[in-house]
Amino acid sequence: MSERFIFEPRLANAATIPAHWYTDPARLELEKKQVFRRSWQYAAPLDQLRFAGNYVAVDVAGIPVVLTRDSNGELHAFYNICRHRAGIVAKGAGNRKTLQCLYHGWLYGLDGCLRTTPEFEAVENFTKADYGLLPIRVETWGPFAFVNMDADGPSLVETLGKIPEETKQFNFDSMRRVERRDYTVNANWKIYIDNYLEGYHVPVAHPGLYRELDYQHYRVDTFRYYSSQYAPIRPVRTEDAAGRVYTALEGDERAFYYWLFPNFMLNIYMGMLQINIIVPLSYDRTLTIFEWFFSDPGTPETWNNLQSSIDFSDQIQKEDIEICEYVWRNLQTGIYEQGRYSVKRENGVHHFHQLLAEFLA
Repeated sequence: MSERFIFEPRLANAATIPAHWYTDPARLELEKKQVFRRSWQYAAPLDQLRFAGNYVAVDVAGIPVVLTRDSNGELHAFYNICRHRAGIVAKGAGNRKTLQCLYHGWLYGLDGCLRTTPEFEAVENFTKADYGLLPIRVETWGPFAFVNMDADGPSLVETLGKIPEETKQFNFDSMRRVERRDYTVNANWKIYIDNYLEGYHVPVAHPGLYRELDYQHYRVDTFRYYSSQYAPIRPVRTEDAAGRVYTALEGDERAFYYWLFPNFMLNIYMGMLQINIIVPLSYDRTLTIFEWFFSDPGTPETWNNLQSSIDFSDQIQKEDIEICEYVWRNLQTGIYEQGRYSVKRENGVHHFHQLLAEFLA
């Protein structure tokens, strides 16, 4: 389909992105190249890379990546692609002194330098120093390691903006990953992001969550590469305390919700940290990864709050999946083309679409 859509930066006058931005299978390949591989992508929790010799092999936007901690304690990231015949040099996670290609046995140091090449003695005009693993930018914040395949983009610190300052009271160094849940959504990845970035649907779609939140004061604030959600908790009264989840929170001063373009969510509340990573499996299927991090050591009360929060999150996630899959089916009918934004409630969605248009231009 020809590209004629021009995004309107003024929210009050803007139309949403067209239906074919979701339903065109070819668009995902463009998004992988222009969006995912040019932005900071969550790669691994740092507790898997704490010690010299640790390594983690991951998939980032369809690209195999390996992160290592070398003998000097330096963190590296490389394409997990051997320079010989494109085999992989690592699987899973663990601790070792070298990385070895699982195809022909080429051996690399954890710093990416090529060390040995079996049965290569007769090869002419070949220098090992020219065939090390290809590096990727890697930076850390809190308990996370991020990678960026764009050599010229902004730093992670610049991308995070005020988030580190606003969350500095949390002792991230003591947090360890304690739970992971994966959900598959039969819908385009952008539908799920759209849904996360607005509270407009909460009163109708999430009655349980609506009981918890002071919806009238719910808002989304947008920044250069991220947005934050102000979602105060409704005060707990004796007459309605039964069935409430966030009984340990008083107001919003201990709850933080962030979205980092294009596909990373960070939620901090009740003494825990939750992240969501949204991974397009194909143009019509999306993996949503939920991970919970918990302070070590914690208290029995905060541990119980964690378990209640995980169960409640599971309920909300199932409600969101149903919504997203209905939207996906309807977008494919050819009946819906574009909509309009609520100025009061959907500025976060508009901000996401604006960044998409910028990166895809």
